[in-house]
Amino acid sequence: MLRVAAVAVTLGLSSSFGLGAGQGVAHADRPPPVNPSLLPAGDPAAPPEKTERPPNSDCSNTVSGGDGPSIPAAQRSLDLQSAWRFSRGEGQLIAVIDTGVVRHPRLPGMEAEGDFVANSGDGTEDCDAHGTFVAGLIAATKVEGQGFSGVAPDARIMSIRQTSKMYQKEGRARERNPDDLPEGYGNLPTMASAIRRAADKGASVINVSEVWCGPEKDRDGSIGAALQYATLVKDVVVVVAAGNKDGACKTDQEVIDPFDPTADPWSKVQVNVVPARWDDYVLAVGSIDANGAPSKFSVPGPWLSVAAPGENMISLDPRGSGTATGTINTRGEQQTMNGTSFATPLVSGVVALVRARFPELSAQEVIKRVQATAHAPAEGWNQYVGYGAVDPIAALTNEVTGGLPPKRPSPAMSTQLAVPAPAPAPDHRARNIALIGTGIIAVALILGYLASFPIRRRFGITSDDM
Repeated sequence: MLRVAAVAVTLGLSSSFGLGAGQGVAHADRPPPVNPSLLPAGDPAAPPEKTERPPNSDCSNTVSGGDGPSIPAAQRSLDLQSAWRFSRGEGQLIAVIDTGVVRHPRLPGMEAEGDFVANSGDGTEDCDAHGTFVAGLIAATKVEGQGFSGVAPDARIMSIRQTSKMYQKEGRARERNPDDLPEGYGNLPTMASAIRRAADKGASVINVSEVWCGPEKDRDGSIGAALQYATLVKDVVVVVAAGNKDGACKTDQEVIDPFDPTADPWSKVQVNVVPARWDDYVLAVGSIDANGAPSKFSVPGPWLSVAAPGENMISLDPRGSGTATGTINTRGEQQTMNGTSFATPLVSGVVALVRARFPELSAQEVIKRVQATAHAPAEGWNQYVGYGAVDPIAALTNEVTGGLPPKRPSPAMSTQLAVPAPAPAPDHRARNIALIGTGIIAVALILGYLASFPIRRRFGITSDDM
């Protein structure tokens, strides 16, 4: 079974899921044309088989904190206070397809739309402590005296649980060592079903902070069909994670060859990232650090759209009513919130702001606006940050005209600068006249002095007579 990995390096959701990149090397192509016949049903919102959560699969604990008055670095870099003058995401419903979202006081009006992991769940259990973090970054309401809030605090969340490392197929516990951790549950078909369900239930934005990675390129047709349906038929903006190198997507691929920078980036792909590779229908999000540089863990690819902060995050605590800064792993170690999982919801929040301000824009027009107004890298586009770091204020205020350049670095250009006209020859006439005149006077004085000697001898004049 191909399992989906939530790409959260420090949340422990990477090692238990996904098909690793070490299973062979195969050059990838652009996604094939979508086959609409592969579109899955969105109902029922339940796992296709019976599942179980073994007794030894304790839910993840969290590290509470981050509820002070200081605005977290990630939100501060987006200058949300200024962006909220134009939009706060009112009227938008953002579907979080993840590990579930708990009912939290700072997520009022949340809709529970199903569970593809637990047979009797509704999507409001978050045993992995991941989906609630994601939802909080999108739409946590503002609380007086606290710096943290979601990017779109007036938007609402729809929860659909699609994956969990704490669950597995029923009966697997009897086939494994009692001390083994659960295998995890969630696959490509259930992800596709969750995307369709979110679109059918009225989401205006869908956030998918989980990925499948592998060299295969023929197993995700249902994902392509679901994304095309959501974007073109239901007019939903789908925002997805780019994946983590040290998580589900263990790879060292680079799709831009410094020795052949003009080559097609798709020709260099060795590991596909799904859903990100279906880039005609999604915003694929990479992570940047506090200095704006690509995070070391962010997977590059020709599908990258934009980037957002994804390190040392703060969000809602799924184990309480406040906020949290991370989780505690099975060894009792505290882990901070890092990953493209957490960059993605920041972009989903910006999309919600844009959709609220410009309700007349289609999903694809919103995608174009977010990319066109990002802080572009020097080469116009690159494999780590796409068209650049997302800019909420620019996305809400800039005029966007024309098309986007292709997703490849702009070629080096040389331009012949205008050669300045030669300076005019210096005019030395005045100096020359002065020098000539001075010379004439000097010669005249010398000649006059010399001419006086014969006169002195003639009259016998000497110096003693004077």
